[in-house]
Amino acid sequence: MWKEEDNKLKKTFKFKDFKEAFGFMTRVAFLAEGMQHHPNWSNVYNTVEIELTTHDSGNTVTKKDRELAKAIDEIN
Repeated sequence: MWKEEDNKLKKTFKFKDFKEAFGFMTRVAFLAEGMQHHPNWSNVYNTVEIELTTHDSGNTVTKKDRELAKAIDEIN
C-alpha cells in the first residue's frame, strides 16, 4: 500500500533477489518514461523503495503521482 507522507507517495517493494528487483526497476523505468513522470527511488539487493512527487507542482502529490503509483502496482 502506498503511504502519503512529506508530500510524497512512498512504497517499499521486496523481491526474491537482486535480479527480480532489478527487473522490476527496468519495467518501472520504461513505464515512467512513457508517462514522462519519473520516480525517486533506491535499490539495495532485493528491496526497491519508491517516492513519487510532482516537482513542477511544488513537490506535492498530484494526479500524475497517483496514476504512476497505480501503474506500478499493476506491473508488480
